[in-house]
Formats: sequence, C-alpha cells, structure tokens
Amino acid sequence: MIGLGVAGNFAHHLEQAGELEDFKDVVTEELEAPKGIFPFYLPGSESFLGLYCIGTDRLDLPSYEANAQMEPEIALACEIVYDDANRVVDLIPQAFTAFNDCTIRKEGAKKISEKKSWGENSKGIGNKWIPIDRFEEGGIMDRYQLCSYLRRDGVLHRYGVDAPLCGYSYFYGKLKNWLIVKMNDQQDFGPLEDISAHLKSCQYPSYALISIGATAYAEFGEKHYLQHGDEVYVVAYDREKDSDGLEKSDSKIILHQKVY
Repeated sequence: MIGLGVAGNFAHHLEQAGELEDFKDVVTEELEAPKGIFPFYLPGSESFLGLYCIGTDRLDLPSYEANAQMEPEIALACEIVYDDANRVVDLIPQAFTAFNDCTIRKEGAKKISEKKSWGENSKGIGNKWIPIDRFEEGGIMDRYQLCSYLRRDGVLHRYGVDAPLCGYSYFYGKLKNWLIVKMNDQQDFGPLEDISAHLKSCQYPSYALISIGATAYAEFGEKHYLQHGDEVYVVAYDREKDSDGLEKSDSKIILHQKVY
C-alpha cells in the first residue's frame, strides 16, 4: 500500500500553514482545485520515504526544532486498478478513517514530501475503519464531520475547524477522477513529484492509503506548534448519531496520540 496525500484540498489551509508560496508556479485547472499529490510512504523504497512512518497512539517529533503542526484529515483505503500499460484506470475507495498528516514547517524544502516524514510515528492513523457503502452523494460519508483537538497542560483546545467531509474542495467522483489523472500524469515540478514513477518503483502496488487534505485551522491550531507532552485528537463523527466531543461510540473514530 503506497501512501499519498493531497495538498490544498480545503479552503484557507495552505495560507494558514504558510505554504501558499511553495505552489506559486503550480497552475490548477480550477481556482479551488487541489495543488497536487505527494508521497509520504513508498513501500520498498531505499529513500527516507521507504520507512513506515504511521503510528496509532504516539507522535514522535524530530530531534531538531521542527515547528510541527497537526494536520487533521480523512484517509481513504483505495484499491488501485491498472490497465495493461500500468496506467491507473480506477480507484475504488473501500473504507475511511481519521488521519494526522503531521507536517514540519521546514524552510527551503524542495518537495512537499520532505516535510511529511522524518521517522517512525511521524503520522497518525485511527485504529478503526468505517466501510464506504458508495463514494458518492447519498452514501455514509455525507453524514460525517471532522474535527480536532489538542490537550496541553490539562486544557483541551480546538485545533482545526469542525467541518463536514462534503466541505472538501474536491470530493467523491470529482476527487477520484482528479486523483487518477494526477497519479498518471503529474510531473516532477516545483514541490510536486512524478507519482507514476513512484508507482513503478513500488512495483505497482494494489492499494493506496490516500489522505485527502487537511482542514482549516482554528485560532489555536494556527498559532501553536506541537510540543512534547501534548495530546492530539482527530475525530471523525456521524453528526446524526454523535457529538463532536471525545466520547466514544461505534460510529465515531477518535485518533489519539501522545506527543514525544
């Protein structure tokens, strides 16, 4: 399973993260379109991206001053379908979970991926998956919201805005079709990479873990980087059944990581 992320799929996130300048030369098809996709895990690679970087209950910050921020997201487990020429012709989203695409605000990084993985437990993933009945309007994901919190010194702060999944700029069929195009044709340009080359080097994996973009930050999240001792929470909940709090339920996914 290859690990891929979507950059700029939620209004205002790149501006808040101070990364809009990185994409100044990237031209998109539409104003609200995401900027591109990036790798955060390449199974079998001898590069730093070959190290499995995803944890479930702990987040390890780099040993250097890193200015790390939580990036609350939804991650999809997708089957990849190729044609005889090894081009991606379909993605089949099978389940979703909460994801922390934790990112360091690294000056001078040439590629997005350089900010996305620095060792084990660089990222976070929920320990429960919700099956996707259909990845289109009318499906289970219509009802889901995403929110996030940080607990510091015993005080719980809202870190990201509480947002419906349908609030993503690209979602459902529009997102899937865009992903297929980028997996086949995205060029190595600026902060972006040639994803088709990565698929080839990973021997055309059958599955992809795709984090579909971070929400906008609440005021606290925008102004505070992560510190040792923090606890972070990314919560995906069914608004017809659950609240946005940290109470557990069968339909709620709570990713909880302690920061080291």
